[in-house]
Amino acid sequence: MTDPAQLTGVVPPLVTPLTPEYDVDTASLARLIDHQLTGGVDGVFVLGTSGEGTFLTDEQRQVVLETAVSEVSGQVPVLAGVIDASTARASAHLSAALKAGVDGVVATAPFYAATHPAEIERHFVRLASVAGDTPLYAYDIPGRVGTKLGASLMISLGQRGVIAGVKDSSGQDASLRQLVLDRRDVGLTGFAIMTGSEVTVDSALAFGVDGVVPGLGNVDPAGYVRLFDAVAAGDLSAARAEQDRLFRLFEIIDVADRSRMGASSAALGAFKAGLYLLGVIACPVTAFPSIPLSEDEIAAVRPLLERAGLH
Repeated sequence: MTDPAQLTGVVPPLVTPLTPEYDVDTASLARLIDHQLTGGVDGVFVLGTSGEGTFLTDEQRQVVLETAVSEVSGQVPVLAGVIDASTARASAHLSAALKAGVDGVVATAPFYAATHPAEIERHFVRLASVAGDTPLYAYDIPGRVGTKLGASLMISLGQRGVIAGVKDSSGQDASLRQLVLDRRDVGLTGFAIMTGSEVTVDSALAFGVDGVVPGLGNVDPAGYVRLFDAVAAGDLSAARAEQDRLFRLFEIIDVADRSRMGASSAALGAFKAGLYLLGVIACPVTAFPSIPLSEDEIAAVRPLLERAGLH
């Protein structure tokens, strides 16, 4: 990673393949990483929301980190989630990630306890002191954390060199656009702004975000690379066509019966089902206590993959 502040392009948040016994399936993780590299991604992000990082033991997290760094072998940056409820716990994850040799770390605000913006600021400043020269990225996902990261705080932290950028999974396009405009207005170069939305990438890139961190990119990394490249080339018609195809592919998250499982289990289970049907991972089980997709639900993913041109 020659200039870590210049994070850009397609950086999928990898799922963590598990065995039927809920151990980390390192062979499947290696195949998943190869699937990403073959698809042309610009980086990979492990132990995020899609990676079920908060569901894994510290020992399992270390296996994921070491496997990812080894398999990627410097071809693209490896980012690692250091997500936990407290600064102390996140700092411990961060130290473990640094020991494994990652290129960047990603943290949310603290959660469970209600926090003030001043406390969120203290959290990121402390994590940055642990990270040292390794870039720290803020992860804005208020639906899970319960706190929205304000643009003014993110820009301030960026200006002070505390964070190297933001992954915005808020689903709030207006606040994402405000962040892009505020970055421009203060001349904050080298500060990466990435969208976490799978379905509005073309429009987000058009108003100035630097790239995308799409969960669906686990299944179809090459599609997101084509989308990014089309926007970069100014071919907005091709970009829209690719986004439309991916929009339809994203309908795999609606296959599961939401009356018996949560939305997160349905989405992550669909990503893993897609990878399982494509022969990338050996087992589609999700981390406990998530309810896995049934055999019928997994089978229902296949025609959506085929419709999208994936076999």
